[in-house]
Amino acid sequence: MSSISISFRPFTLDLKHQFTVSSYSRVTTPIMLVEINHEGFTGYGEASMPPYLGESQESATRFLSKINFSRFKSFQLDEILDYIDSIDVGNNAAKASVDIALHDIQGKLLGKPLHKIWDLDPLKAPLTSFTIGIDDHAKLIQKVKEVEGFEILKIKLGSSSDKEMVKAVRSVTSLPLMADVNQGWNSKEYALEMAYWLKDQNVILLEQPLSKENIDDLAWLSERSPIPIIADEGIKRMDDLQKNLGAYNGVNVKLMKSAGLREAKKMLEFSKNHNMIPMIGCMTETSCAVAAASHLSPLCNFADLDGPFLIKNNPFEELSIKNGTIVIPSKPGIGVDIIQNII
Repeated sequence: MSSISISFRPFTLDLKHQFTVSSYSRVTTPIMLVEINHEGFTGYGEASMPPYLGESQESATRFLSKINFSRFKSFQLDEILDYIDSIDVGNNAAKASVDIALHDIQGKLLGKPLHKIWDLDPLKAPLTSFTIGIDDHAKLIQKVKEVEGFEILKIKLGSSSDKEMVKAVRSVTSLPLMADVNQGWNSKEYALEMAYWLKDQNVILLEQPLSKENIDDLAWLSERSPIPIIADEGIKRMDDLQKNLGAYNGVNVKLMKSAGLREAKKMLEFSKNHNMIPMIGCMTETSCAVAAASHLSPLCNFADLDGPFLIKNNPFEELSIKNGTIVIPSKPGIGVDIIQNII
């Protein structure tokens, strides 16, 4: 009998504000909470599944129900993760939930936080941004005024009022901005014109301005833009990263896209070695997945790890921001525990 067991349950995150991007709006995010037990240790994981990813609590349940750890007589992390990835195609967020929980156990078995296992220095973590969704003038200003502790803001663009939204944000803050279009612009010429305008507004990067299918246009834009063009929807896993070299100046790696920490780490290292700017990001997630991702942040130039700060019902211990940087947990594993009375 294997000493490794898994349990999981659905949970719905309630957002503090309606979250609007160029293609949809929502006020909740469905997630799956995962626990893996081994030798008296519990590892926590999470699958966050915003609808555009194509996963759901139902699909995650089907995938996770297929897992059978009986073939493993000992805790061999890479072998187990190879097996998890082979169970079915896709299901990257569901796979990430297992990957995170297994890494949590690995850290607890070794008595070390993940960044120490990887020999990464928390002091090298970059500032992390706080995301402001598309909204009207008054609500944008309200959202910006509510932000505390962050020194970079990330604004969602891709509507007919992009410049007006940037001007509204600029009316109340001089903080550096990131801009994320979520594939919302249709013309490379317009995107280049906007890139120059945004640079004048102290916008430091531009994320996924064009459709992920427009590889030639993205490469054209990346070559000419005065600010870095960062991939999001266009690059999920390592094979996407390898295929899209030259199309972007950088990549936003997210655990829910990459199937977890193991591949995310490889992607960040690959991007650094191939002159692509490495960035670590998240969906609307609890402290569980974001704490896990934070251990990779010292590998990155940019971070967008604000997920727990966008929700009202975080079932895990809160994370903190210090001098604009997420504080990487120092406890073994991913470093956060579940708050039992919330579940």
